[in-house]
Amino acid sequence: MTSLADLIGNRWLWVAVLSSTGAQVLKVLLILLIERRWRPAAFMETGGMPSSHSAMVAALTTGVGITEGLGSPLFAASAVFALIVMYDATGVRHSSGQQARLLNDLVDELRAVVREGFAPLPLRVLLGHTYLEVLVGSLIGVAAGFIAFGGQSA
Repeated sequence: MTSLADLIGNRWLWVAVLSSTGAQVLKVLLILLIERRWRPAAFMETGGMPSSHSAMVAALTTGVGITEGLGSPLFAASAVFALIVMYDATGVRHSSGQQARLLNDLVDELRAVVREGFAPLPLRVLLGHTYLEVLVGSLIGVAAGFIAFGGQSA
């Protein structure tokens, strides 16, 4: 049973998960505030402001840095992991989203010309993040890490 107790008591894990969840809640609230529409389904979507993935890895990395030290191998592994996640969100996934938008536009144009028998499903567009979305998500994660672990040091 110690394994279950260890899992439940793993503050690094829960701070990361709660940071990500908080970013997703903020995403829904921002849509309500800016677009004036209630879209709770956005809670389960990737992409958009702020990046919950960036919040998650930034919270984890901050917690590890505070408790294990910035010179620890665990902090180095966590920081590299966080950088890969953030790079992927703004690079590959963001580019894929832009390509999906372009392909959907082309399909719409073809549909207008062909009309019969041409009905491909639209591609999902919101896949990645802008640099601002990743920055805001990262700041949420760093803040969560400092709130949870700020009183400790390696």
